[in-house]
Amino acid sequence: MEICRNKQAMRDCVAEWRKQGHSVALVPTMGALHDGHLTLVRRARDWLDQQGGGRIVTSIFVNPTQFGPNEDLAKYPRDEANDLRMLEEVGCDAVFLPGVEDIYRPGAQTIVETTGLAKMLMGRLRPGHFRGVATVVTKLFNIVQPDAAAFGEKDYQQLTIIRQMVADLDMPVQIIGVPTVREADGLAMSSRNRRLSPEDRAAAPVLPRALDRAEAMVAEGAPLSAVRAELRRILRAEPRGTVRSIDIRNAADLSKITAITRPVVILLAVGFGDVLLIDQRVAHP
Repeated sequence: MEICRNKQAMRDCVAEWRKQGHSVALVPTMGALHDGHLTLVRRARDWLDQQGGGRIVTSIFVNPTQFGPNEDLAKYPRDEANDLRMLEEVGCDAVFLPGVEDIYRPGAQTIVETTGLAKMLMGRLRPGHFRGVATVVTKLFNIVQPDAAAFGEKDYQQLTIIRQMVADLDMPVQIIGVPTVREADGLAMSSRNRRLSPEDRAAAPVLPRALDRAEAMVAEGAPLSAVRAELRRILRAEPRGTVRSIDIRNAADLSKITAITRPVVILLAVGFGDVLLIDQRVAHP
């Protein structure tokens, strides 16, 4: 497994693979890896195998531009040695580990933003977050120039934004959405989970419980108002959690709905102490 710590090393690595006729898939991460990330690598490998084989790059970069002024950039977990061990075991071919100065040159003025999608839902709670995501993903795509890139469905709005960005900017990258990987108690795997206190960790599975119930109600034909009310009731019954948002949107484009007549995505954001957890579920009437 090759380790590339700057843009030129990464570009040289990919150029050599291209000379050998390989396709390339990218898995962008911020490190602190868990089995959810490794599932993205495995899914990228499946995609490459369908193309006749190729090479996988996993990027590890804690992107400062997607953190707000009162958010947890300094506290974000970092464990490079363990991350590299896990990636080697899962069969990653190269890891891109750039520094901040290598990604954001002094005086840079250009940003990338999906103007509508970036300002709704989680974009309201975290202004500027998705601008940072779209900008850094664009940079990673330009540096690695992958044929495909894998992203988790847990960050459903992020996945929707990246798909919109790729379509709008004519980027020749196939976006692979990968279903959420969960712990044994249903909690979505996330690097943030390790920052939960034992008491908050025990309380956090209220999110998947609420999603399970809401998904069943949608399948049974319950009205939108009833599903929202039940989500609110379940989440507010957990005293350790602070409900930040409950949204039910069109699963295709995150547009608002007035009734459930087609697949919807249920999006939750709940705070536990200073840790904000998000989760989602696509439900079918």
